[in-house]
Amino acid sequence: MFSVFVPSESALKKLPAVEPALLPDNAVWIDLLNPTMEEDRAVERLAGIAVPTREDMQEIEISSRLYIENGARYMTATLMCQSDTDMPKTTAVTFILAGHRLVTVRYDEPKPFALVEHKLARSCMPGISGEMVLMELLDAVIDRCADILERAGAEVDQVSHDIFEPESARHGQAKRYSQILIAIGRKGDLVSKIRESLVSIGRVVTFLSAVVEGVKWSKDMREQLKTMQRDVASLTDHSSYLSNKITFTLDAMLGVVNLEQNNIIKLFSVMAVVLMPPTLIASIYGMNFKAMPELEWAHGYPMALVMMLMAAVLPYFLFKWKKWL
Repeated sequence: MFSVFVPSESALKKLPAVEPALLPDNAVWIDLLNPTMEEDRAVERLAGIAVPTREDMQEIEISSRLYIENGARYMTATLMCQSDTDMPKTTAVTFILAGHRLVTVRYDEPKPFALVEHKLARSCMPGISGEMVLMELLDAVIDRCADILERAGAEVDQVSHDIFEPESARHGQAKRYSQILIAIGRKGDLVSKIRESLVSIGRVVTFLSAVVEGVKWSKDMREQLKTMQRDVASLTDHSSYLSNKITFTLDAMLGVVNLEQNNIIKLFSVMAVVLMPPTLIASIYGMNFKAMPELEWAHGYPMALVMMLMAAVLPYFLFKWKKWL
């Protein structure tokens, strides 16, 4: 399917379902979502471009993602999808500037597209062009990445608090280490995908900055491109900081788990050492030898109990004195 947007007074109007053969010449933005072969051909005839296939969009070479062909500028970026769910993913989106018309090709529904569509449907600058729509889309994508990073940072802080909470707060509560590890893994996956998206968007902005040198873009749009470059650079640095923080949180989590496991092993070791002397005494007097003088003692049984008790208490206080407990 595809959506066609044409300028209308001070807003961008989305036309209802249009037949591929009846695309209007004044279309400013054509948004192709899971296009069919017929829709691809109709857009190619109208804009004089070659719409890339899904396989072409997934190429990782920069030369296959950013290039100029027959005067049209092709830019493929990796955008975030489903970032609000437990299974975020990335998708390739191609922006094609042909003349003053923008064609977007996508096979998923990144949230910035819906946001820009609603924004331009309410109001937009008079005489809007495809370049302006592209700038709005890129700006919305960068803002979306910033929002996701901000939310991810707050969630990582909460995970850190859960790990390093005071001992008194942990008393009597079972630590859900598996859930914390899953949360850390999900945040790490999300941040890595955001970083991949930011790197891709940064390449698109850099490519645009280079090609506009020979194009008569307004001063405001050039300044907006420079602002986008600075925003992408700062967000990329922030994503690197979050990645390092997640790595530290994961190491801290594993360290806490190891410490608690060591404490459990230490407790069992101390109990084994404390109970070893009483077990030895009980074993000696449990032997079935006839010539054992202690068996004839009137107070032999309570004496054995006292010896076992003393043999258990003395190692315990020794460990406390050595501060091994």
